[in-house]
Parts: sequence; C-alpha cells; structure tokens
Amino acid sequence: MVEEKEDQDMFEAWRKLEFKIDENYVYITKGIHFNICSNILYYFIAYPILKILTKIIYDLKIVGKENIKNLNCGAISVSNHVLVLDCAMVGLACGKKSIYYTTLESQFKIPFVRKLIKLLRAIPIPSGIKGKKNFLKSIEKLLKEDNIVHFYPEKNLLPYCNYIRKFENGAFEIAIKNKVPVVPIVFTFREPKGIRKIIKRKKDVTITVLPPIKTNGYKENIKEDTIKLRDKVLKEMNEVIMKK
Repeated sequence: MVEEKEDQDMFEAWRKLEFKIDENYVYITKGIHFNICSNILYYFIAYPILKILTKIIYDLKIVGKENIKNLNCGAISVSNHVLVLDCAMVGLACGKKSIYYTTLESQFKIPFVRKLIKLLRAIPIPSGIKGKKNFLKSIEKLLKEDNIVHFYPEKNLLPYCNYIRKFENGAFEIAIKNKVPVVPIVFTFREPKGIRKIIKRKKDVTITVLPPIKTNGYKENIKEDTIKLRDKVLKEMNEVIMKK
C-alpha cells in the first residue's frame, strides 16, 4: 500500500507540472515553424486517423456540415460535452475550416500533452483574472482572421449524457462583443445496427450542425443579450435532442 501511494504521489506531481497563465502568456503561437508543424499534424496525421477511428468506433455521422462550410467569417461554435473525442469530431465537422478549441487550464499541466494539444490548436482558458484580458484579445484576433473558436458551455465532460446541461455565459458574451455568429453543434446517440449491434455495447454517434445564429441584432444590454442568445442556442439544441 505504501509503494502504491508513493507511485500515485509521483504521478500527481508529474501531472501537475507548474503552469501559470499570466498577462504575458502567448495563447496563439504564430511562428512559421510552429504553424507548419501544426498544419502537418492536424491535417495530414490527426485528421485522417481520427476520421477512420471515429467511423470504426462510433459509426460517426455528420448532418449539416454545409452550415460550417458556407461560413464566410469567424464564428463561435458550441456543443454539448459528452465524449472524450468529441473535440476531434467537431474538427471533422469543420473540415478545412480552421478551428481552435478552448480547454481547461489544467490540461496544460501535463508534460508532452500540453505541447501536443497546443499543436492541435488548443487554447487554455485562464482560471484567474490575470490572463483573461490577453485571452479575450487572442480570441478576438482569431475571429477577425475568420477562424472558428469552439467552446463547451457545459464546461465539464459527462460521457454519453443524453440531455443538454446548464450553459455558462462566456462563449455567448464573446460572440456578441465580436459580432460573430454562434454555430450550435449537437451530439446525439443512436443504437448500433447490423453486426455492430452484436459486437458493440455503447451507442453510435450523430453530430448535427445547426445553421449559424447571428448576433448583430443584439445591441441593447450585454448581460441581457448574452442570456437571450444563450437561451436561444440552448432551445435549438434541445429541439435536436428531443427529435432523436
């Protein structure tokens, strides 16, 4: 038992590598060598592997992919958080459209993993106020460059959850302040068919990409408008869930 506890303590110490986000933290690395490595890893390695992997494991189906393909501006995308690989599936739904993924700051405390996920366009959400201003500036810059920035308003992962949980306001406030649309993305589950029904216990996955919801009509009160937009997105996503 003592040896096991020591091993756990060592792992915990290794996992919690010192990582602090301050006002000078660089959220988006723009060096040419970094971008070349990032594009090769994302489009030529991760994308094709994950496309095959998600088809085999989840028989992944994507509905409404054109709603992202036809975007001619930056956007905030939001989805329910129900699978370990759901960020990869969002990336597959986006196709060639450039997307960045917001994630918990704690994910960047894991050695090697933090370098890998940064190459795969992950952005840590600062837990303190020191890095918030720079974080919001970085998001604003990405949106102006016509990228998609993905958020999980539910915040935490709940595997195979079949309902939409309470949304945080952050993503919707950012969308309104930057006057960009919100693209709701809904994960739903279906029973496996054919031979998959025999060999697979867990359900297969469908992604539904809804039409972008514009934010240029929200001009009155930022707090009230944020809640209105949040509730509108939540309603449309719930309607998809109810139909399944």
